[in-house]
Amino acid sequence: MRRRTTPRAVLLAGAELLLWWGALALLWLVLISTVDTLERIVGASVAAAGALLARAGRRAVSWR
Repeated sequence: MRRRTTPRAVLLAGAELLLWWGALALLWLVLISTVDTLERIVGASVAAAGALLARAGRRAVSWR
């Protein structure tokens, strides 16, 4: 049996990921003294991975 996702749930998940990504990217930029293009790419990538892990961790805790 397949579970359908509502557009609202998809929007909330996207907003949560965007919020996590923004916070982690901002933290990355604050901790780096001089920002090069490569550092921006690495920071954005690491922030995206961190956002996915933070969402997965929050969902794992809320299932209990």
